Amino acid sequence: MLIGRQSEQKRSTSAAFSWTSASLIPRSPFMTALPRPDVVTLGCRLNLAESETIRGLIGARDMVVVNTCGVTNEAVKQSRAAIRRAHRVRPGAEIVATGCAAQIDPEGFAALPGVSRIVGNAAKLLPVTWGGFPNHTPASRHARAFVGVQNGCDHACTFCAIPAGRGPSKSDPAGAVTARIAALVEAGAREVVLTGVDLTSYVDGEVTLGGLVERILAGVPALPRLRLSSLDTIEIDDRLFELVTSEPRVMPHLHLSLQAGDDLILKRMKRRHLRADATRMIERLKAKRDIAIGADLIAGFPTEDEAMFANTLALIDDCEIVHTHVFPYSPRANTPAARMPQVAGEVARERAARLRAASARLRHAWLAGMIGTEQAIVLEKPGDRGHAPGFAELRFAGPRDDIGQILTTRVTGATDDHLIGTPI
Repeated sequence: MLIGRQSEQKRSTSAAFSWTSASLIPRSPFMTALPRPDVVTLGCRLNLAESETIRGLIGARDMVVVNTCGVTNEAVKQSRAAIRRAHRVRPGAEIVATGCAAQIDPEGFAALPGVSRIVGNAAKLLPVTWGGFPNHTPASRHARAFVGVQNGCDHACTFCAIPAGRGPSKSDPAGAVTARIAALVEAGAREVVLTGVDLTSYVDGEVTLGGLVERILAGVPALPRLRLSSLDTIEIDDRLFELVTSEPRVMPHLHLSLQAGDDLILKRMKRRHLRADATRMIERLKAKRDIAIGADLIAGFPTEDEAMFANTLALIDDCEIVHTHVFPYSPRANTPAARMPQVAGEVARERAARLRAASARLRHAWLAGMIGTEQAIVLEKPGDRGHAPGFAELRFAGPRDDIGQILTTRVTGATDDHLIGTPI
């Protein structure tokens, strides 16, 4: 545990981390001079879920908590920038750094201007850390809530530094998860997103992820929509498969931790699946239900040549991937991949741009194909936008205040990245 400026021995192993965030942009309204607490979140949806818990524990004080991300060098850079910005805008505030980047490099983050202490991942959800009290029924500020149910990872992907930040896999009790979701729904949540570092490794006794989903659906009948964050295709068992393809309350959208489409690169990444395993699972899923597929993809992994990259590029069309999180490979310290022959940075960035362009082309056609259809849209927070079941963003003509309503909406148009619609 890291509290104050204490450090723990860094682990040099690496794990399979399923990236789930839409961006690395810090999420916070802290850019004011008001003496109030704020939580700035970078990185994955698990961080977003944990930040909501932290927000309920820090109370009313002049504090900024920066929940950092360490999945790539760029994520670390943006985490540092967020801390510097917080110190510049809120010079009198207590600044606390937590999250994976701060866990992996506590001394480096503690040395940043304005940082008063480092809080390790193992301590960041404990009330005693913040001098607060357990919040068993957190208020849902939005209609869409992120719920972390699993943390850490037992795998050893050669590119990943996350074990140093998250440790081994551990899962929350199924009963506690169900109770927490029931409280969120009572407070106003209409869509819950289950999150984790390696979500498909969830296990509570004999309850796997499929069993947890069953318990949530049975135990919280008032929950209209349940969404799963990043999954490992090799761990989608028959029980989970049936729920994803046949249960209408489970949203028809899966984000998959694919990383690459070339078998040799997958082996060098130490992934547990081959290309055919992923494509076969996606074919099975889409044969039973119209499911929107998203994926994490890494461009320019060490030793990747043009032919290997072409196999990953082809994966986008082969699997009809319409949501992508694409990253140029970033060598992380103390990981096996950092010691492999490296691809030039400009080559990795150019390949990443080609992956994004291929996915954007497919996404544009997918969105255009929904014009004229009716979509159930949840207005998730004040504003003019929400998401369809397949996670397509839809924007209304102007701001609305009926947060939490599931609006039957006719799609009237589409741009390159979102739908346009009118409630019926």
